[in-house]
Amino acid sequence: MSEYAVELEQVTKRFGSATAVDSLDLTIPTGSIYGFIGPNGSGKTTTIRMILRIFFPDQGRVVVLGNDKGDCADDRVGYLPEERGLYRRMKVRDLLQYYARLKGFRQCDAEITAWLERLGAETWDKRRIETLSKGMSQKIQFIAAVVARPQLLILDEPFSGLDPVNLELLREAIQEVRRRGTTIIFSTHEMDVAERMCERVFMIHNGHKVLDGTIGDIQRLYPAREVRIRMEAGSHLPANLPGIDQVEVRGEFCHVMLSEGVRADELLQRLVGQVRLEHFELLRPSLHSIFLRIAGRQSESLSDQAAVDD
Repeated sequence: MSEYAVELEQVTKRFGSATAVDSLDLTIPTGSIYGFIGPNGSGKTTTIRMILRIFFPDQGRVVVLGNDKGDCADDRVGYLPEERGLYRRMKVRDLLQYYARLKGFRQCDAEITAWLERLGAETWDKRRIETLSKGMSQKIQFIAAVVARPQLLILDEPFSGLDPVNLELLREAIQEVRRRGTTIIFSTHEMDVAERMCERVFMIHNGHKVLDGTIGDIQRLYPAREVRIRMEAGSHLPANLPGIDQVEVRGEFCHVMLSEGVRADELLQRLVGQVRLEHFELLRPSLHSIFLRIAGRQSESLSDQAAVDD
């Protein structure tokens, strides 16, 4: 088995005069859960469609499960699209049998039963898809994507619209699929979900790769500047403390944003003796805050370039 399930080398995709993906290099390790993150319109979906061979790159090379040729009908790849689509008049088991057999998995009934039981849907066999709620339909679409035991599974916004109970159930199911050895690409614009689910993430913005690595490695690239403080009842932060850019009260905590170059221990020294502290914590930057920093810098760069062009 190859070290990488997916490899993209200098991949570019254009639509008319617009460049959706620009000179992208990416390697996805076999057996990993790899997050694709970024806002809508960033190039995530175009990249996924090139991996699925729905689109072909204008330049560069896409290798999927060791093959740089082929079409989108690859029996080794499962796909849960963001735009859900099931045959509404079909019954649940009939539909799952149909999807499994399309992938060449004909003796699929035991696998279907196991997944229906795993997701609390064992009594749905004979129900038509059109009678299911949105959350129920989402479970069935997930089973349709995994029932043929794919080597590569691509999930595009799999948690969209799910309540917390079903979200947790599906999260555990995804981890189970990964434990079987399947490589999972997990696409989302919700940074906190990617932070919780993925070992590594690839962040794309305006068609360009802006981050790629483990969560820990990415966070270490960006200094921690946010401090969470809780004081004894009746205590307040002293006014005009140096080294602070912003203070926000969130419930019983104050969130303090340190100025560039100011250390958390310097703030702690200033507070000791002035207020009675119950909690003082330096927070690691979240993927959400990191992305906002990157997107903000790129927006400023584009604005500056537009001013020069004018």
